[in-house]
Amino acid sequence: MAEKHIYLIRHGETLFNVQHRTQGWSDSPLTENGIRQAKAAGEFMRDFGVNFDAYYSSTSERACDTLELVFPGVAYMRVKGFKETNFGAFEANPQYLEPSVPRRREFFREFGGENWDDVADRVKQQIIDIFEAHPEQETIFGVSHGAAMSHFMRLISPLDQAESWDGLHNLEMLHYTYDPDTGAMATVEKIRTLSGEIESWDAK
Repeated sequence: MAEKHIYLIRHGETLFNVQHRTQGWSDSPLTENGIRQAKAAGEFMRDFGVNFDAYYSSTSERACDTLELVFPGVAYMRVKGFKETNFGAFEANPQYLEPSVPRRREFFREFGGENWDDVADRVKQQIIDIFEAHPEQETIFGVSHGAAMSHFMRLISPLDQAESWDGLHNLEMLHYTYDPDTGAMATVEKIRTLSGEIESWDAK
């Protein structure tokens, strides 16, 4: 079976992003700037040269709104597997309450949320489920969230790559591959849709 391609993009800027609030399963609307970002990303995607067989979005409103602005009028499916990390009791609270990075891997599970492995496994399983349900699809586009995308990248990529490409900004996109015969997955490109920069890991 042919190798599959997954392009996941982070949603546009939101109210909670601007307010520096923890935003996982809680939601807030796109800002005016976030709407402009999504429309600009749509202009980039029109010239990107990749044809998508299907479109998917996290069930969060900010992700769905982003997809509808990037690809106006396309039919898409909402999937829970592409949702952001559940931060438990820290949802919607100021980000300064969160612990430093070394503690974050397991921290939020203690407060009703998810750890990094929970999120990475969820994203991975969602991708597998999509292609098992729709084997005719070879290239898909999805809107997800920064931490969810990064945690999945950490699961499937070398540590130096994951650390180099961590910290995704709004409307940055990662290109992953999936071999349904072997189960192998990889992160092969980081695409900054707002600047037009494309970075390939093979080029390093």
